[in-house]
Amino acid sequence: MEDSKVPKVQRLAAELRDEIRRGVYPPRSALLKVREFAEEKGIAFQTARDVYGLLEDEGLIVSRKGKGTFVSPILGKILRDGTGRYIKAAREEDGARGAFASEIARLGMTPSSATVITRERPPTRVAQLLGIHHSAKALARTRTMRSDDTVVQLAVSYFPGDIAFGTQLEEQDTGEGGSKSRLAEYGHAQVRIRETIDVRQPTKAEADALDIPVSRSVYEITHMGLTREGRVVEVCLHILPVTLWSLSYEWPIDQPAT
Repeated sequence: MEDSKVPKVQRLAAELRDEIRRGVYPPRSALLKVREFAEEKGIAFQTARDVYGLLEDEGLIVSRKGKGTFVSPILGKILRDGTGRYIKAAREEDGARGAFASEIARLGMTPSSATVITRERPPTRVAQLLGIHHSAKALARTRTMRSDDTVVQLAVSYFPGDIAFGTQLEEQDTGEGGSKSRLAEYGHAQVRIRETIDVRQPTKAEADALDIPVSRSVYEITHMGLTREGRVVEVCLHILPVTLWSLSYEWPIDQPAT
């Protein structure tokens, strides 16, 4: 298609996208402010906003309120393989401390988490999923999760106190394979996973922690790990910016009889 027939927003976005890909603007580098970009290109302010918005949706740039617009430290999006990430071999790969650490390490980046461990009453819906009384305490592991030095996810995992209190799950380092491997050792292996996914606006606290505007959407994934007996032994609430993550799931259907 001739350039003259390509919509202006798509054409300008393609040019800037190419410059980012070629390293003209390396990760974390500052871009022109929207108004400056509009003046340089001789376009309307709204057109410039649309160009930046398109590339932000793709995960190539990020806007920081009061600071400007920057090339994302992670070009593109992190793929969260919801089908394979919790398999034992995947979550323990190269001594990783769980699924998140493995998937970030595979991208050549360094995963890390700041973890706060408490015994507390979980939200009502979490208590219901765990099958515990609303006044009962559970073990909570609240994490701020980084890829290199960028916060890419917030997560809090809840475990019933009768199987988690006094175990390695209350320690900062849960060991190779993370909590799922420890639960398996304690006789509570998770054999089935159930997840529900919602897209919503972040709270101010979440936006501040993730360093994103409150206008940007996040995925909220409610993750449940079930034993062979059907008991939910873990509920984890994941908060992920949609501009940094893609979610992937795969499962077989209509398998031929053998």
